[in-house]
Amino acid sequence: MRKEFTTQKASPEGQPDASASPPFSERAVWRPMGNGWQPIFGSFKGEGFSLEWHDFQAERELDWGASFHPDSVEICLNLAGEGYVRHGLQQLNFEPNTVAFYHRARTPLEARRAAGQRHRFLTVELSPAFLRNHLARAEPVLHPMVRAVMAGQPVHQPFGVRSRLTAAQRQMVETLRRPPVYAAAQDVWYRCKVVELAVVFLLQPAPEDELFCTRQQRIAQERVERVIALLKQNLASPPTLEDLGRQVGCSPFYLSRIFSAQTGMTIPQYLRELRLERAAELLRTGRYNVTEVALEVGYNSLSHFSQAFHERFGCCPGLYPIQTPVQSKARETRPAHSPPTDLPAP
Repeated sequence: MRKEFTTQKASPEGQPDASASPPFSERAVWRPMGNGWQPIFGSFKGEGFSLEWHDFQAERELDWGASFHPDSVEICLNLAGEGYVRHGLQQLNFEPNTVAFYHRARTPLEARRAAGQRHRFLTVELSPAFLRNHLARAEPVLHPMVRAVMAGQPVHQPFGVRSRLTAAQRQMVETLRRPPVYAAAQDVWYRCKVVELAVVFLLQPAPEDELFCTRQQRIAQERVERVIALLKQNLASPPTLEDLGRQVGCSPFYLSRIFSAQTGMTIPQYLRELRLERAAELLRTGRYNVTEVALEVGYNSLSHFSQAFHERFGCCPGLYPIQTPVQSKARETRPAHSPPTDLPAP
């Protein structure tokens, strides 16, 4: 199905307003990314929703906000890369494996994607009409911002709550990219999936109305968020599993189970990712050598650090700050099962 990416202000009678500004288009924003921007399904102007997949290496900071449709609520399921959306003094930060939503009125939001990172995320754009048509019966438990958008009221807080993607939600992203249905059924299938995403992420019931299972999921997510924060605070000497359990108020066994369910990784695997991402960040500054970076993030062996870094980023840490576009492309397409090269520590 061909997707249309323009919106145009209409008169009260539904006819185009001759005095309106040129139709909105986000193509110019994503054109430099080439195949890194892939419309999946839908039409914001037509059906009132659209799904888009993004996978690109940002060589410089990207003005992401220029792609937000006017009068839209957009859900962003962020698998990789860091960014933010800002409105005045309010800011919504995206980290890897997080999800949040935001509303762009007629005035653009400021939003940026960080330079020097690979960004992988799915966006779901929803029009007020689509929300009214499909979520009207759920209005009492919708997020206040979504209710205001549906009612055509001014929105003073355009950001929803950020949460961490669960393993099931990350798998949903892959399913949306490769629908398991015939082409003739995709229109119905995608519409149902978009409504499902809206129900999952746009609801915010009052505490007294919260279901038991929902409360348990929220508490588990809060514990996982706390564990991640504790790991980030001390990458070189992280707390033990027992210490983490005591600090978040549950047993080590239960903590391990909910952490894996929420993130799709064990705590040691997640710690390794945090260490390597921080190492890459330090190397990009050009102010530290490989030995300093390895020690800073908790590696006592340069050979182990070099091997882990090569597996994660596709090049040895000594070359990472000055890698070429060819190396970047090789890193993105490198098979996950390829054995690491035994490189000497610089």
